[in-house]
Formats: sequence, structure tokens, C-alpha cells
Amino acid sequence: MRLLLLVVPFLAVAQDWPQFRGPSGQGHGTGTSLPVTWSETESIRWKVPVQGRGWSSPSILGNRIWLTTAINIPSGKYARSLRAIAVDKASGKQLVDAEVFQPGDAGEVHVKNSYASPTPVLEGDLVFVHYGKLGTACLRSTGEIVWKTKFDYDHNHGTGGSPVLYKDLLIVACDGSDIQYLAALDKRTGQIRWKRSRPKPAYMAFSTPLVIEAAGRTQLISTGGHQTVSYDPETGKELWLVTYGDGFSNVPRPTFAHGLVYLFTGFYQPHVYAVRPDGSGDVTNSHVAWRYGRSVPLTPSPIIVGEEFYMVSDNGILSCLNAKTGQPIYQQRLGGNFSASPIHADGRLYFPSEEGETHVIAPGPQFRRLAVNRVEGQTMASIAVSGSDLFLRSASHLYRIGKTGN
Repeated sequence: MRLLLLVVPFLAVAQDWPQFRGPSGQGHGTGTSLPVTWSETESIRWKVPVQGRGWSSPSILGNRIWLTTAINIPSGKYARSLRAIAVDKASGKQLVDAEVFQPGDAGEVHVKNSYASPTPVLEGDLVFVHYGKLGTACLRSTGEIVWKTKFDYDHNHGTGGSPVLYKDLLIVACDGSDIQYLAALDKRTGQIRWKRSRPKPAYMAFSTPLVIEAAGRTQLISTGGHQTVSYDPETGKELWLVTYGDGFSNVPRPTFAHGLVYLFTGFYQPHVYAVRPDGSGDVTNSHVAWRYGRSVPLTPSPIIVGEEFYMVSDNGILSCLNAKTGQPIYQQRLGGNFSASPIHADGRLYFPSEEGETHVIAPGPQFRRLAVNRVEGQTMASIAVSGSDLFLRSASHLYRIGKTGN
């Protein structure tokens, strides 16, 4: 069967970055003349403080950059003000600071997680934010709340997966330690249009789904504990699934290229699977084209450029594989620890580490590091691209990185 090789993109202009991992959801930007080197004293167009704590990546639409954050409040140990913040792209001036939810007991989260880790998704005048079981909401670009809702499941370590837009639906994966399901909401009202429980057995995960066009059908690829499932995004109908034993706590977002869906199995022995998406039912034994199990990440998503598949492990080992066959091309230790997902733009790969260093790598079958750039503070959020600038969030600030003096 002939495959249509297409990821469903956002209808966004070239300078927009409206969701986690950009317009395609796979980390590719259209920026030009992007910086290769920077520091706290070089190529910083502006740097503005961001209150509270959150690891959501910047989302950009028009002249506004959106983030979420969580601020401690004195009414209880785990009381938080969950907020949506917008800043002006040109100046960094704060335009919106809206409280969306205020849970009196937000519960505990993993030490590397936050109460505001999912990335906002933007469309037109609307901003969609998700804080897992603590709440999901739609706001206008002014900060006015359009609707709010909540889902019932146990986070255990906090939430991680970002929401996804498809036509008039907002889709969220609710993979708790107790129950696991996907829900599609009417993006205008917040009312549930469909809700689909995961096939059993299932367990907790923190991954963001990806919508693709393949095998003549639109597919919502969602990685969960012990399984990855392809759904019809219109109805929630299951199309196919792949199982992988005791893999759970999955974080990386699936990717799609060369007629293959690439997914990650999570703990305890992580593997990357390349799956042909033209099957039905359980395709574990029939449609896995290749698998690989050396230095596979638990957290960062991969990126594909041409025929090369790049991934960095949480402890800093960069692997380059042949995307079609899974054959290793090279491995290189970058140093540091990694949680953010890499991006590709302007002919370069950018890998930000938790220590505030971004490794700039040249794509190709030989490893070539172009620069290592450092900012102050921890970095767990992925970089966003707009025009000739990179937007990087640290634990305390948002940076606009680009050519200065223009």
C-alpha cells in the first residue's frame, strides 16, 4: 500500500511556533540567519524574568509568546497559582498574566517536573493551556478565560504531555498511574466530544500525541505505558497498536518520516521502534521495521533530518542512526544531562542541556559540533524559533537570542 508521507501541520505563518515542537510538532523551524554562538553577554536581544516555576516551552503566534507557570501561594504546602503569561515578541514586555486555576493541594511532582510542564497550543485569538488533572482551559489572547474543565486521573509524578489541536478538537492524553485514556474536547466550549480508554494493560505516561496523514487516513499517534496506539482523531476509534512489555513513563513525542512512525518505549529498558503505520489491530509482530536499544532517551524527543535520525540520551550521548534501517552511524558524548527536545533550523541542530548549555551540531553522517553556548540557570524547556531568533526558557528567564543592534 502506498503511504502518504505527511504530518498534519498547523496553518501558521513562517514566524509562528504555535505548539510543542513547532508547526509540524517535530522540531523543525523555518528560521534564517539564526545565531550559532551566544552567551549572557553576546547575541541576547532581550532577557526577561519569568515568575514561578514551569517547564512549558514557548509558543509563538504573531507578536505574542505564551508560557505557563506555577507560583507558590501561602495557603498550603502544595497550593499553587497556575498562570498563563504572554510577552511581546519584539520587546519582551509582559502583556498578559492570567491566573487560570488555583488548586489548594496540587499534590507532589517529580523533582525534575513542574506543575506547568505542558506547552500551550495557539490558534487565532485562542490559547489552550493544560495542567493535567489540575485543569485544562481556553483563553483569549487578552487573557480572558473562555472555558475551563478538569479530568480525573492520578498524575503520580505530575503531568508532562501537551495538548494537540485537530480541526475543531482539542485532544489530551490522560495517562495516569490509576486510569489511562484520551479525551477530545470541542475547542470552542470544552465539552467532551469523545473519550477512549487505553487498551489493557496500560500505565502512566507523559507523551504528547502527533497527528499524521499515512496509509490514506488521518492518524493520531499516542504513546502510552506498555503500548503506542494509532487513533482516528475524529472519533477516537483505534486503528492499530504496538506493545512493548513493561515500558512506561514514556515522555518523547512520536515522530514520522520515510513512511515510519518512531516511538519510544520508556522504562526499564528503553528502545526506539520504527513502525509502518498501514496496519490494523495489534501490529507488534508484523509492522515493526526496526528497533534499537543503545543509549535511548527517556525524556528528549528525537529529530530527523534527511535520512539521519538523531536522539540524545538523558545522560548526554548523541546517537545518529539511519532513519530507514536503524543502522548506527555514530555516537558522541556531548556532556551534561538532557530533558529538552532538540530542534532543527537554518541547517543546524540545537540540543539544549539541563545545565544551560546548547550544543549546536551540523547535520550529516560525521559528528561536527559548531558551538556550545551557555546561559545562566537550568534549562528543561525546548527552544522555539521565530524569524531570525531563538527563544529559550531557563528556570528564571525567557531569552530572545539573535543578532543584536538591529
